[in-house]
Amino acid sequence: MGPYREQKCEGDLTKPVNVFHSTGDGMNAYMAYKVSTQTTLPMFRSKMFTVRRRFSDFLGLYEKLLDKHAQSGYIVPPPPEKSIMGMTKVKVGKEDNSSAEFVEKRRAALERYLQRVVCHPSLLQDPDVREFLERDDMPRAHSTQALSGAGFLKMINRATDAVSKMTIKMNESDVWFEDKLLEVEAEDQQLRKLHIMVESLVGHRKELSVNTAGFAKSVAMLGSSEDNTALSRALSQLAEVEDKMEQLHQDQAASDSFCLAELLADYIRLLGSVRASFDQRMKTWQRWQDAQNMLQKKRETEAKLLWANKPDKLQQAKDEITEWEAKVTQYEKDFDRVSSTVRKEVLRFEKEKARDFKKQIIKYLESLLQSQQQVEFWTLVCIHNRLFHTFF
Repeated sequence: MGPYREQKCEGDLTKPVNVFHSTGDGMNAYMAYKVSTQTTLPMFRSKMFTVRRRFSDFLGLYEKLLDKHAQSGYIVPPPPEKSIMGMTKVKVGKEDNSSAEFVEKRRAALERYLQRVVCHPSLLQDPDVREFLERDDMPRAHSTQALSGAGFLKMINRATDAVSKMTIKMNESDVWFEDKLLEVEAEDQQLRKLHIMVESLVGHRKELSVNTAGFAKSVAMLGSSEDNTALSRALSQLAEVEDKMEQLHQDQAASDSFCLAELLADYIRLLGSVRASFDQRMKTWQRWQDAQNMLQKKRETEAKLLWANKPDKLQQAKDEITEWEAKVTQYEKDFDRVSSTVRKEVLRFEKEKARDFKKQIIKYLESLLQSQQQVEFWTLVCIHNRLFHTFF
């Protein structure tokens, strides 16, 4: 499977991510990635530049963007999960197909992650993004070293966990948000089910490839030991076809994985970020409601002081009312602002999702068509060589 390359995003900025080298020995080894950027955007110091980054640097960038932008309702694209098992195989030098596949999948996932970040008009303006792409001696992100896959899921869902503890249900004033959240939750369930099925399909294709290779080898050995020349030639040709079929199953398994499984995994994580933006809006609404409740309490306190004729504490109560009135006004504005941002972000997400799925499905169908054309070609070759006639 060739390297995955995304389309250029708006603003003429491309950044292929390549595996640079593995540094260190044994369990202290780590993979370094070369991030090359080519752009015409004036915000960068030059048109072409290259930096080296570790996987933890990508996670560190995500944490910075999450801390600064998630509270405003932005959908911050998540990086790929940290795979301890996959990286352990690479560290101990286990060179097999699964290790090579893991390295390529991570490289492609990191490239897609960066692509989504720089194609976001607000995130691209963030100085941490420009520093990540340009700065050679960027400090190492230490806080992400122990971040496992389970830890990452906890991090992406921390807004959800906070909201679940609230006892007051949000009185939704805009049915659009309620409907969209239901759509997101339903889509998340469907994507997870489909991802499981595709991963199962990939496993079956890989198993079929292994079994086909064994069958081809056995047929070839049988042909080499056969005294009948015609039958020996027929068995040899059959073994040759099965060898090609074995490679075909391998290629199709790779296509299933890179075109479908990886896309689904990306959007399962992205839907987690979408849900987090809805949760942030709910938290902003909750803060507004809490301020309104506090303002009501302050007004009740003022009324009690007036009734009890305590003028010495009345001015303080009035000042507190003024303070909380300002907070209520500000928090309402914050809620309206976050709501507007979430709406725009969700609409933008839906457009990107439709584009990505369309492109990958077309690529997947093309791979199926190519496989079918190869099978048809081999069929013609067999007929031309009178394979079946030779048998009988």
